[in-house]
Amino acid sequence: MTDTTPETTAAAARGPVPLPASAARLLIAVGAVGTIASTFLSWTWTPDFPGDLTVYGYPAGLQILALVAGALTLLYGLTLFDVPGLRWLNPGNATTPVLLATLSAFAVCWFTGIAIAVDLGGLVNLDPGGFVAMAASALPVIGALALPHPAPGAGFRGYLTKPEQPRPGRLSGIAERGVITAGTAVGLIAFTYGIGIDNNASETFIGFLLLLLFAVLALVHAGLLDRYATISARHKSFATTLAFLAAVIFPFTQSDDHNANIGVNILIFATVALGLNIVVGLTGLLDLGYVAFLGVGAYAAALVSGSEYSRFSGVHFPFWAAALTGMAASLVFGVLIGAPTLRLRGDYLAIVTLGFGEIFRITVNNLDGDSGPNITRGPNGITQIPDLNIFGFNLGEAHDIGGFTLGRFANYLFLMLIVTAIVVLVFTRAADSRIGRSWIAIREDETAATAMGINGFRVKLIAFALGASLAGLAGTVMAHVNYSVNPQPYQFAGAAPPNSAFLLAAVVLGGMGTVSGPLLGASVLYLVPEKLQFLQNYELFAFGIALILLMRFRPEGIIANRRRQLEFHETGQLDVPDQTTLTDEPAVTKAGA
Repeated sequence: MTDTTPETTAAAARGPVPLPASAARLLIAVGAVGTIASTFLSWTWTPDFPGDLTVYGYPAGLQILALVAGALTLLYGLTLFDVPGLRWLNPGNATTPVLLATLSAFAVCWFTGIAIAVDLGGLVNLDPGGFVAMAASALPVIGALALPHPAPGAGFRGYLTKPEQPRPGRLSGIAERGVITAGTAVGLIAFTYGIGIDNNASETFIGFLLLLLFAVLALVHAGLLDRYATISARHKSFATTLAFLAAVIFPFTQSDDHNANIGVNILIFATVALGLNIVVGLTGLLDLGYVAFLGVGAYAAALVSGSEYSRFSGVHFPFWAAALTGMAASLVFGVLIGAPTLRLRGDYLAIVTLGFGEIFRITVNNLDGDSGPNITRGPNGITQIPDLNIFGFNLGEAHDIGGFTLGRFANYLFLMLIVTAIVVLVFTRAADSRIGRSWIAIREDETAATAMGINGFRVKLIAFALGASLAGLAGTVMAHVNYSVNPQPYQFAGAAPPNSAFLLAAVVLGGMGTVSGPLLGASVLYLVPEKLQFLQNYELFAFGIALILLMRFRPEGIIANRRRQLEFHETGQLDVPDQTTLTDEPAVTKAGA
């Protein structure tokens, strides 16, 4: 007979560390305070380690990250004491968010200690503050593991299961807009800090990624991100406007124009990924040569840019005309590729598009005057493309605005924000239209869609042409940002973007069929190799590992709509809000209305 006494049940619910619940809570609080205090001590005796962790009373570099992680641990630890005003951090009083918060501080502190020992040659290079940080950050983890287990009998897998959260009440309109504003501000601060980390400080950026990973997981398991997404969906226009304003503010927060250059490239690749999202995410067509459309737009704009190395050097179109030229050229190229191939399906279509992508690269490489007509100058490409001049505003010159000096890349960042806004508007309007619903019907079951009267070939050709024209628009700006175009980047896979593998990974990683998914995916996949210089020779390997882990633990992508989540998970395991449109990433729940 099975023993089901209260004592046995309580023992089964305990965590793997045998401590009373009161001692576990105290251990978490004391460890968090110790972690925070350690950041005001010296962690190493030499300033050779990135961030200069030798100063007392002034946290820097990884110490700042440990301070934030310690504060997060303390806040979640205080929720266990029912401190007034903090119940919203963990409304379900779950164990997993507390554990993940403690792991954020533990990961940052222990990574820093190990990195100091490896970089400088042994643990002897750690000052007392470093040892205090490592010891103090371990205490909350022990305490969190002593808390009641979220799923008795499930082992550590129980900590990975998202607990069921209580349905929160609906806030007032002003309060919900305040939440959106606060969330946007936190996102801007995090992005600004991450992009501002020096490229030679790989250790600091890895610590930033560790903190970000565990903090986001804690918020997810606490149900806060789901609630924030629901609130944002209720005020979609307000949230979109704030996100755009945050992007506008970003250049004013940077003293180094190089960071603005990173922002420009992220927006270029994110815009192209959104175009690919129409083909892959909405229509379900696997295109392995999509980067060719970016190249067509870039070359078309370069030929009419007024460059002395252009085949038509006497032609100098204004930006709007050059943009239309790039879009038109890419659209024609997309139709020429799609017309003979879109009757194919699955792997056959993927192989053909891969072949057309390589045909484009080889063709522009051979149009050098020797192997073919002299149009693209072959491997040399078209160089010395002049900066854009829009309404008398030269984007290549620095400008002073309100006491801030905006450099060349900041100017192009503002231009790309406008282009990205246009692409997002086109994507959302198209996806929510009749043709967008036809795309999704084709993706789900082309045979059934055809039986219902949808012209599959025409619908897929429209998707191909629209996606190609959006990529061509981004290519127009990219040609002027880089001053040149050449065939080398436009391949299926390479050590650095742009390439088709990068764009496809951005869509899959971020979340197919969504708006913010490709934007996030492109940001992550561009920023991580940029900051972690040692990954440059292993970039494709890192992409592969990331995609394998993603397919294992979250196949629907980082940001997924309800349809994708229901495809990959059992309905009973999800607490997914209903959607109001096909492209809303989670939308308003009926229960929360």
